[in-house]
Amino acid sequence: MADTTTLVSDRHFTEGPRWHDDGDGRGGRLWYSDFYDHTVRSVGQGGDDVVEVALDDQPSGLGWLPDGRLLIVSMVDRLVLRREPDGSLVTHADLGGIATWWCNDMAVAPDGTAYVGHFGFDLDTFLAEHGQAGVLAEPGPPRAHVMRVTADGAVSVAAGDIRFPNGTVFADGGRTLIVAETMALRLLAFDIAPDGTLSNRRMWADLSAHLVAPDGICIDSDGAVWSSNPVGAHVVRVTEGGTITDTVATAQNSFACALGGADGRTLFVCTAPDSDHERRTASAEAAIEAVEVAVPA
Repeated sequence: MADTTTLVSDRHFTEGPRWHDDGDGRGGRLWYSDFYDHTVRSVGQGGDDVVEVALDDQPSGLGWLPDGRLLIVSMVDRLVLRREPDGSLVTHADLGGIATWWCNDMAVAPDGTAYVGHFGFDLDTFLAEHGQAGVLAEPGPPRAHVMRVTADGAVSVAAGDIRFPNGTVFADGGRTLIVAETMALRLLAFDIAPDGTLSNRRMWADLSAHLVAPDGICIDSDGAVWSSNPVGAHVVRVTEGGTITDTVATAQNSFACALGGADGRTLFVCTAPDSDHERRTASAEAAIEAVEVAVPA
């Protein structure tokens, strides 16, 4: 039985959750993408779910520039879009020169520097041909990059040779970037220089013994990371070095998570039966589940 309650149901595929207050008087809300509904949505803790942005492509990672403008990863087009004050969407950054397949998660620093990952290969086709074991086995599918996007939209490689970079969070007061390396079942860490470049790549947590393939992640005020697990119906809280301190059971496999709520102690989890493009497009079975945790964002 799940330890969570359901906040949002009947979605196609929920991803990229971020707790955010845009200052419009509604208070803090959970913003998220629904890939196959082609919408960015927000929901309050009472369950009032609304469409914030509709677009032609699949939205994924979300973030905000210092002036409050929303950034959206446009997955298939391999763009970062920017919502202007009049509601129009414009291209903030073109990732196509680096990203070799669809783009995914994003974290945006207070200065507007964004870090964006990409698949590196056709995930659905590879799974169909090789199965889950083939995806996780060495040498596995092609590697990918974390891309750095400056506040003015310039794009460069921040880190390469990563087996499906995914969820990304800032740690140590913004001095460290933690990246979920999904297909390697581990979390990586990098030092962030003042100009946003990354160095000192290292293992932050090896989750292979626990069969956790980290997807979307978030971090609490004690510096521990909550990680979703797309191959398991749970989320785990892990500390640097790989110790799992808490596990929360979910009703479906988990694909992303975020801490938020009025006191920062609500853990929101994006769940679905699987991530298959055709099945998730055809069926609205995805959800956002919620649970109270001890350590706030």
